[in-house]
Amino acid sequence: MAHIQVLSKEVSELIAAGEVIDRPASVIKELLENAIDANASVITVEIKNGGRTYIRVTDNGKGIAAEDISKAFLRHATSKIVTKEDLVGIVTLGFRGEALASISAVSRVDVLTKPKDDMFGTHYIIEGCEEKLCEQSGCPDGTTFVVRDIFYNVPARLKFLKKDTSEGNNVAGLVSKLALSHPEISFKFIRDNNPELITAGDGKLYSSINSVFGREFAASLIPVDSTWNGIRVSGYIVRPLWGRPNRKFQNFFVNGRFVKSKTCCGALEEGYRNKIMVGKFPACVLNIESPPEIVDVNVHPTKIEVRFSDDKMIYEAVYFAVKDALLKDDKPVDMTLDKKRHFTDRQLYDLPPKSQGEQLKFITVEDKPASPVAPAAPAAPKEAERPAVKITPPTLSKAPVEKPQKVDNPAGEDLFLKSLMEDMKAQTKAETPAAVETAPMPDDNDAPLHYDDSAVTEGDSVTAEQEIIEQIQDFKYISNASFERRSEIVAESYKEPVKPVVIGELFKTYIVAQAGDEMLLFDKHASHERYLFEKIKDNAKELDTQMFLEPVYVMLSYDEYDALSANVEAVNKLGFAVEPDVAPNVAVRGVPIILGDENPTDIITMLAKNFIDCKHDPQLEIFDELLHSIACKAAIKANDDSDILELQALVNNVYGNDEIRYCPHGRPIMIRLKKRDLEKQFRRVF
Repeated sequence: MAHIQVLSKEVSELIAAGEVIDRPASVIKELLENAIDANASVITVEIKNGGRTYIRVTDNGKGIAAEDISKAFLRHATSKIVTKEDLVGIVTLGFRGEALASISAVSRVDVLTKPKDDMFGTHYIIEGCEEKLCEQSGCPDGTTFVVRDIFYNVPARLKFLKKDTSEGNNVAGLVSKLALSHPEISFKFIRDNNPELITAGDGKLYSSINSVFGREFAASLIPVDSTWNGIRVSGYIVRPLWGRPNRKFQNFFVNGRFVKSKTCCGALEEGYRNKIMVGKFPACVLNIESPPEIVDVNVHPTKIEVRFSDDKMIYEAVYFAVKDALLKDDKPVDMTLDKKRHFTDRQLYDLPPKSQGEQLKFITVEDKPASPVAPAAPAAPKEAERPAVKITPPTLSKAPVEKPQKVDNPAGEDLFLKSLMEDMKAQTKAETPAAVETAPMPDDNDAPLHYDDSAVTEGDSVTAEQEIIEQIQDFKYISNASFERRSEIVAESYKEPVKPVVIGELFKTYIVAQAGDEMLLFDKHASHERYLFEKIKDNAKELDTQMFLEPVYVMLSYDEYDALSANVEAVNKLGFAVEPDVAPNVAVRGVPIILGDENPTDIITMLAKNFIDCKHDPQLEIFDELLHSIACKAAIKANDDSDILELQALVNNVYGNDEIRYCPHGRPIMIRLKKRDLEKQFRRVF
């Protein structure tokens, strides 16, 4: 029998380091968390060969005092906790005191650090937990760590590293997540002398998302900001139509710490239920701010997993935040028309080709000269040659209108004012009768304001613009999506919601309707399917039960048994007849008729799992699948003959209903096109 012996310090240090450091990204994670805890506002990360041979992390934080630098590399040495009570409310990213000791055990570390108030800094070198140098040095405020040759003394670990590209990608992903969790810090990531990521550090999460994921991804997001039982959930989620093929774009941060949480992931996907395409997953960047005492971050050496004292409360906070954001900001899809001109004016207006050798210059609708078009094909032999044609945009008024002077408006930006004034002009002109357009301007300040663009002169142009601005100044800018106007003006200007009017049908599939200055296109099958699905689902809250002659006993795990036993009443409302038996068995005496011949064991197990996952709606996904099938079979089909009254009734039932925006499979039921966008395509407005 082998004798028990105490391991040497060298071996024990290597074993302990293996729990924290397993790849270059682990080194960078620990160093970055220390830099963030040091209140750095600018952090630079540089790697070479995937971080295997060279890592540099530079910050402008507090720095380390000369007398503390050697102690910082001792195991269990930390400045972030002192007593056991401090573990209850940890607000820093690091606290174990193992990071620097673990890093120095498997690599060569070179440190330059200087607190802001000190005249000189410190240069410190440590290799394999052995101090090599500690001297006074000149350096900027903050700390710079240079880590070389990771696992140089542990070849067994070194050979398990992946290719440099893969290791570098892991580092890039880590830096990206920390940049998202701390938008107030400017991050810079350099790989093999090439800058790959730079964030603004302006404190705006959207800016960080734009820098990390790109403009296209950022444009597909809608904001989230909700508080539930003292837990705030803020950030952004993707619109259902832009779902991702996997869960890699789901980013959750708890009190500034990136975490992997099944509770948060389940709540997010439950919020998208019946709104996202099958096989697609929602993406998000969500910050969860909760009291530190309900979060246990001391459950994993790398601190990437956390535990909540009340999973259900966190689940509901995320779920309701996602549902609220989707109902409020997930608007119908706007049809976009290409504004580029891919044809010459002769092709657009079907003019005959010019003779060979001649060139045609044309002016676009934006009045910007374009490059000459290539010579046209030779004209037909007997066709008379026509003179050159130059096409210019139509003029709105005979007299040139002088551009109004810029008017100061502290309530918003000039671009916003310009856009809003154009919309007010267009709307007012559309609502003004022909007889009123030529009438003099009324003196009454409360009278409606009418404009005739063709009759505007140089003298009264500025006056009209100023009156519009006076109206705009009644608004108070709140956010990018909402405005608040004085209550008395809101009461006077309130209008009934515009009801859509069905104009006709396209291809026996799409309903064409008009609502105000918008053209609406409805997919009649998808619209009717979702309408029926919601109607059936509302009536299926309490389902009829098919009783068994003999009870079926289902054995669960103990946590499943506890969850099901605590929710027997909710289970019975779903049409089940279930009684807890000797743990961990339950007796199933009946199931909903709608389930048919489905195996009760599988159904009860899935139901118990839903309660464990704290789902707000414990109803099984199999119910949704059955209801989808019923609604799909009963709905109007494409190419069916439909009466105009039937189509109008369908539009009336789905338009404006926040729950009916997508079919049960995630396809949109409606798209819209604004009148102004359509008029631009026909060159009626510019």
